[in-house]
Amino acid sequence: MKIDIVTLFPEMFQGIFSQSIISRAINDKKVEINIHNFRDYSKDPHHKVDDTPYGGGNGMVLTCQPIFDCVEDLKTEDSIVILTTPDGTPYKQSMAYDLSKEKHLIIICGHYEGFDERIRSICDLEISIGDYILTGGEIASMVLTDSIVRLIPGVIEEESHQKDSFNNNLLDYPTYTKPRNFRGMEVPSVLVNGDHKKIEEYRKTESIKRTKERRPDLLEK
Repeated sequence: MKIDIVTLFPEMFQGIFSQSIISRAINDKKVEINIHNFRDYSKDPHHKVDDTPYGGGNGMVLTCQPIFDCVEDLKTEDSIVILTTPDGTPYKQSMAYDLSKEKHLIIICGHYEGFDERIRSICDLEISIGDYILTGGEIASMVLTDSIVRLIPGVIEEESHQKDSFNNNLLDYPTYTKPRNFRGMEVPSVLVNGDHKKIEEYRKTESIKRTKERRPDLLEK
């Protein structure tokens, strides 16, 4: 897979993909991640990429030309162009699975007070990572990239993500490790008795219980 991130602030990405699972995926050639500054595509003499909104109002709006030219330079017949925006489709684990099967993703990071509405015309998907406002789409693009790359075959063990929270609309069950007793808090005996059938039953029950307590809306789906 190839992921191109289109941003005004490439420095924000320094280090974020050079650690842990993402770094290993890059080193193992499972994914290629490139960061592009769309200011480099500006045809303005001062490399300006924003302007005041028609009709008045506060803030500056990202202009079409630099983003259009940047995306068109990167795009191939295999590309899926994603725009990070608060009014996009709420991001779900199922979307991460679908996107992990694509060959090429281009993620556009919005910024400032917004972007020219016509930029939506070059996008295949508009995604929101939550009902809150960030200063820009950079963090959202990092979230998308992290959640997608870990699902690429061979990046982590398949069983690891099959049992993640939100699969089958359930939160993950509680897990424990040594010591068995820590400050009076005991590991449930069912997990140490060696009966794998009972362990699976316990985990399923606890998963449903946790979902009912913390995210009952998931069960309604």
